[in-house]
Amino acid sequence: MIKAKKSLGQNFLIDQNILKKIVNIVEIKNKTILEIGPGTGNLTSHILSKEPKKVFVIEKDKNLALKLLNDFKDKIKIINKDILLINEKKLDDDKFVVFGNLPYNISTEILSKWILNLDKSKFWFSCLILMFQKEVAERIISKFNSSKYGRISILSNWKLDVKKICDIKSNSFSPRPKVNSSLLYFKPKQFFFDFDNPKNLEKVTKIFFNQRRKMLKKPFNQLFNGNIEIARKLNIDLSLRPQNLDFETYYKLVKEYESLRS
Repeated sequence: MIKAKKSLGQNFLIDQNILKKIVNIVEIKNKTILEIGPGTGNLTSHILSKEPKKVFVIEKDKNLALKLLNDFKDKIKIINKDILLINEKKLDDDKFVVFGNLPYNISTEILSKWILNLDKSKFWFSCLILMFQKEVAERIISKFNSSKYGRISILSNWKLDVKKICDIKSNSFSPRPKVNSSLLYFKPKQFFFDFDNPKNLEKVTKIFFNQRRKMLKKPFNQLFNGNIEIARKLNIDLSLRPQNLDFETYYKLVKEYESLRS
């Protein structure tokens, strides 16, 4: 019997109704699928029932990878590696429909890695259907003027449209986690701000949100050396707080930051 490993953040989804709901969010017949963290293969079975073209699964746990190989044979391609060390763009020429019950401990790290490494003109996926701890999901979908709004909200909404599909109670998993989860759907945007270096979005938002309860004036001065003309140009009231600026204002701030250093 396979035991879940706490060190890998393993909680296996066992609720059949939720599993069926997940594979019916988008049409996957004849599509190429990438599943992150398939665990014991509960979702994998439902994916295969929809007759996809190809199914890739990334499973770090060697024992689970062997179980998946034994259960599904050549119906799936198993990649027994750490998701954070994989270049998904090199796995296949097709665009992926991505499913993932992401480990709670590295879920935002995975999402951030994907977004920051996206090519300017070509996405390697057509959509992402991902499960997060509910509190993390709320931060991802949060809008400005909310206490949950922050760096991951701004990063997620840069190149992707995001919506919540549903919340999932803890008793839908084995072992049962202490928190509930949420299922989110991400779809690439056709138009978005183009930065010289996406890492600058991380840098700018980190400086602003490191002191999220303080006024904007201090981090603004740190980034722009007190150049008040930039604040005027973007119509920013520096007495506000970081959560009061919308997505677009942060993207414009990054462009201004890059133009000063070009």
